[in-house]
Amino acid sequence: MRQQQEPPIADPSELARIQAPVADRLDRVVDEFRRILVADFEGVGEINEYLLRVRGKLFRPSLLLLCNEIGSERTARAETLAAVIELIHLATLVHDDAVDHSVMRRGMPTINAIWSHQVSIIMGDYLYSRSISELARLGDIEPVRILAGASNAMSVGELRQLASFDALEFGEGDYMQLIGCKTASLMSAACELGAFAGNPAYRAPLARFGYELGMAFQIADDLLDYTADEAVTGKPAGLDLREHKVTLPLIAVLPELNAADRECVEDLFATSEPDDSQIAAVVRLVTAHGGLDYARNRALEFAGNAADALEKLPGGPALNSLEQSILYAVERNR
Repeated sequence: MRQQQEPPIADPSELARIQAPVADRLDRVVDEFRRILVADFEGVGEINEYLLRVRGKLFRPSLLLLCNEIGSERTARAETLAAVIELIHLATLVHDDAVDHSVMRRGMPTINAIWSHQVSIIMGDYLYSRSISELARLGDIEPVRILAGASNAMSVGELRQLASFDALEFGEGDYMQLIGCKTASLMSAACELGAFAGNPAYRAPLARFGYELGMAFQIADDLLDYTADEAVTGKPAGLDLREHKVTLPLIAVLPELNAADRECVEDLFATSEPDDSQIAAVVRLVTAHGGLDYARNRALEFAGNAADALEKLPGGPALNSLEQSILYAVERNR
């Protein structure tokens, strides 16, 4: 793998530039998203409209469409698959919020905060079922196989996390396996589906690109929990620590802590609702012992692997945007 160099800080408009080659197609993805979600039951329709208002930045659909244009002409079914990818991603977020009893997501109330915990779980199931129905309508088994593999990996990842009874025994290998399942698997599927609907000869390198990008993306996201405030992330600062989630910055420093510092961390994890001073103390410990630097360097390693996966692909605006997406993944809102 090439020697890592420190990249520049990402510009706030970086995502818009990444999406520029497929901006017109993203409009059609939103139309497809709305079409797939059409429901006869008024209650579901109300929640659907809310989901359309609070949906994310369409990063995964953008990756799919960009990969669709690598060495290929645009294909309409890629736009439908991009909408399905976003549906599945949204389903995982709705279920995650239900499992974690989260009340905010991207600066907006979650479904379980507005409606109920039960509605949130059932709505996540509904999003999955609509995705399956749309894949069945397309009548091709290969997208089903790709997305079934990703969905299964995400479910297994969630179960592995829930099965970790002692959070502070959660090691780096466990963490990498978790984010590989929960984040990288769907990004890999998105990129592979783009190639499948375009030039299938590039399925393997683009699937690898998506996986490595997803790993870098999630590590960077976990870093933001230590470094960014709510205005940047759309969620309360230190939320992972508040929810007793152990991520790479903390994992990296745990073996280096003395008894007093270790006790500080253990006290936080033994407290059902840690206060701001406990969160701040652990953040200071992680920072002082190099946990943030370690995690950032690991994110850059995966970013380098993602860049390597693109090296032999045909050039053009789509490839340029995929290359820019690597910077976006590791540097967004730093």
